Amino acid sequence: MNVLIKSAIIIDTKSEFHNLTQDVLIENGKITDIAKTIKNTNNYQEVNLENLHISQGWFDSSVSFGEPGFEERETIKNGLRAAANSGFTTIALNPNTNPILDSTSDITFIKAKASNSSVNVLPIGALTIGSKGIDLAEIYDMSTSGAVAFYDYKKPISNPNLMKIALQYASNFDGLVLSFPQENKISGQGVMNENITSTTLGLKGNPSLAEELQVARDLFLLEYTGGKLHIPTISTAKTVELIREAKKKKLNITCSVAIHNLFFADEALNSFDTNFKVLPPLRTQKDIDALIEGVKDGTIDMVTSDHTPIDVEEKKVEFDHANYGTIGLESAFGALQTIFTTKKSIDILTKGKQRFGIESNPINIGNKANITLFNPDSKYTFGKNNITSKSKNAIFEGADLKGNVYGIIANNKISLNK
Repeated sequence: MNVLIKSAIIIDTKSEFHNLTQDVLIENGKITDIAKTIKNTNNYQEVNLENLHISQGWFDSSVSFGEPGFEERETIKNGLRAAANSGFTTIALNPNTNPILDSTSDITFIKAKASNSSVNVLPIGALTIGSKGIDLAEIYDMSTSGAVAFYDYKKPISNPNLMKIALQYASNFDGLVLSFPQENKISGQGVMNENITSTTLGLKGNPSLAEELQVARDLFLLEYTGGKLHIPTISTAKTVELIREAKKKKLNITCSVAIHNLFFADEALNSFDTNFKVLPPLRTQKDIDALIEGVKDGTIDMVTSDHTPIDVEEKKVEFDHANYGTIGLESAFGALQTIFTTKKSIDILTKGKQRFGIESNPINIGNKANITLFNPDSKYTFGKNNITSKSKNAIFEGADLKGNVYGIIANNKISLNK
């Protein structure tokens, strides 16, 4: 793949060309020249787009598709097209398929299905067999097959001894354990944040305490065992405080927040729109403010789309019975840009790679081309026409966003939006 990118503003603090408008020549998937003007003497494909900005390729630490087993939600092929159209060159893929990804053959299957894509797919293996929370899965064997972390997606490990053993065992091969932050005995049948809004709407509440108890427990376990722990999709102000204190103690802990938990408060559920039914639930403005501050000061290590396609039959039902989840790849960049500066948004979208063992490729001569192309200044209302995913359960539908993606260049391939 040979391509000449014309007049691109480079946003990459690890590049010597950061903040400069340059031409970038890519030959056989490698950056061979960066200069103010490069002549296209070999008649390569040219990319010359309005207000073109480029950065290192973006990473999303929590993406779900459907295949195998839930192809009606999303296939791997189309899911990767959605990721590429949304600017992501690497995604970590959750194990919530049917069957659950809990063996080496499952990990091998995912890697084989995704092998021809411009998007790098990093499978996350289940932490326990069948994600049932009873017995540890083959986490070492899965790691040798390419699993980058271990997680029972959206299912908390209720047995603290099992979590202790998982952290101890995974530390033998530097494995990364993920623990969903919810104590089910406290959350009960809650379907939204426990607050005045839940009382007004007559919906059962899931209190902040359910998250905070579980996080506190896991941090105590991590302090005892050592190992590497990542807490995905935190949602409360108190959780931010707990993790901030844990980092001061030098515990090996990281965490993420879903972009929609930075954007919407629980009042959004007044319409009973099931696209707003997510887990963890939307919290209060006080929580949102604390989460945004946590992203700014580095307490929260990464922001994820937490992309979860759900077919229409499981969303167009009464709120109590609807499935949790929203798609988010296509809206992630535009939503981030309404909260943070472009520089900070790109920093957020390229952070977290090291935690998941991903190679960094700054935009410098001689490096592999792993690049996202975008226009940070366009404004639009997010709608179904912006969705590539098979499922259309988009929490951001109707939201005013800022910035659109042109595509990606990665894996010696170019993928541009039509």
